Amino acid sequence: VEDLKEILLIGFFEDSVFSSFLQDAAREYPNLHIRYLREYQSLGTAGGLYHFRDEILRGNPGQVFVLHADVACTFPLQAMKKAHEGHRGLCTILGTKVPRESANNFGCLVAKPDTNEVLHYVEKPETFISNLISCGVYLFDCAIFDEIRKSLENKKGNVETDIYGREVFQDGNKLRLEQDLLRPLAQARKLFVYETKDFWRQIKTAGSAVPVNGLYLEQIMHTNPEKLAKNMAGGPEIVGAVYIHPTAQVDPKAKLGPNVSIGPNVYIGKGARVRDAIVLDNVDIKQNACILHAIVGWSSKIGCWSRIEGTPAPAHNSTAVTKNGLKIQSVTILGKEVVVKDEIIIRNCIVLPHKELKQSCENEIVM
Repeated sequence: VEDLKEILLIGFFEDSVFSSFLQDAAREYPNLHIRYLREYQSLGTAGGLYHFRDEILRGNPGQVFVLHADVACTFPLQAMKKAHEGHRGLCTILGTKVPRESANNFGCLVAKPDTNEVLHYVEKPETFISNLISCGVYLFDCAIFDEIRKSLENKKGNVETDIYGREVFQDGNKLRLEQDLLRPLAQARKLFVYETKDFWRQIKTAGSAVPVNGLYLEQIMHTNPEKLAKNMAGGPEIVGAVYIHPTAQVDPKAKLGPNVSIGPNVYIGKGARVRDAIVLDNVDIKQNACILHAIVGWSSKIGCWSRIEGTPAPAHNSTAVTKNGLKIQSVTILGKEVVVKDEIIIRNCIVLPHKELKQSCENEIVM
């Protein structure tokens, strides 16, 4: 995005969760200021924005992008910026169309076809409103903080001040972006939508990363194919879109793809098969092992002839892990430094870090 000056991550996790990510980002983008702002409690999206308004406005920005962390798409920010400059609204929201039967799982928009002005916004309606939904990506004018202030005043009984005169949210009371801000903006005719035709998907579970990885690999195949692995003499067999980090070692007799990402310092042995999988840093996959519909965590070791297999992720955005007391069949996930011995089958399991698996297991959460 042209003229982008600063990126702020806002959340209520410990600072240590993002420290290594911020260090890597600073090295990759030395001219971009990237910081993490930690909330004292979960304030909701709009509440977090307002709480850190002084930090956000410190560089006198003209506009502010707000991106939810749990969505995957092509993020057409430059196109949104151009569309935003063509109207007089305070907010441009990224929208996409979904099947009618799943629309009520999202925030639904009713917009004028000719101007893209949002006439009505409903968060997860009980009945069908529209199949045009919010993608969780927004572009705001900085005057939006005045609108957030108005929303706060409407909730005046739920706001207190600390000894320094700063506003403090009472426990259990959040200022929600969708319900408390976007709905009033739509009523005031200050909300517009930019519809994307590209892919979009929520990331609500860890297993969602596998199909999302496939979407991004397909995108790279069309936009930057030189970044993906190719079939070459003396190299492994590649099927479809596959990314292999330059430091990874893959035996020429291995077969990878489609939808595979291989991280730094990974070793993949002779005869191994990897498909629809994410293999993170420093993983060791021995010969003839099989990784299907799975995520293999950092520094894990997969023994010879072992099989790590999950169930393909559903097309819909499911957030459930269990149903009726049983684990739902899904992508298999191995945590950090998991060791799987030779000739072991791990199917539809979630394995917590630092476990050593000496026997096969299926449909379990291994703690």
